[in-house]
Amino acid sequence: MLPLGAVEICHLYISPGHNFVGHHGQEPDDYPMVEVAMVECVAGRGIRGDRYFDFKDDYKGQITFFSLFVFDQLCQMLGLGQRSPAEARRNIIVRDVDLNELIGQDFEVQRVRFHGTQECRPCYWMDRAIAPGAEEFLKGRGGLRAKILTNGKLHSNARILEASA
Repeated sequence: MLPLGAVEICHLYISPGHNFVGHHGQEPDDYPMVEVAMVECVAGRGIRGDRYFDFKDDYKGQITFFSLFVFDQLCQMLGLGQRSPAEARRNIIVRDVDLNELIGQDFEVQRVRFHGTQECRPCYWMDRAIAPGAEEFLKGRGGLRAKILTNGKLHSNARILEASA
């Protein structure tokens, strides 16, 4: 088990629905990625409130991790300026970890245990979700899909402005 106590969680995102999954040959939906201060991880099921919660039995992508460093490189390479990492449609945006090293490994973040299952490979939708050229740039660094092994909560260090009612 790799304890990743030094990993900084920069952003946490959930989405109520799928924009791209199941939309091949069609227009995508427009479900937003909602930034939250905390997510509840449920072992074997996913993140409560996210589109992949109870998606499929033993699903390999119950939670996804993505590197803020890679996103910043992508924006610089494609000349995108300041953009939100929510555009990558991953759940947990982290700093200071090589996510590919976690494939096939059990690891822990903020006392929640995970198993890295595979790279979160980019598909052709990345060119639509972010910008043309994103799919090619993200090959080999699209993030990490993981299974959730223990229940727990992850907290972000981002300041989230609550919408006023």
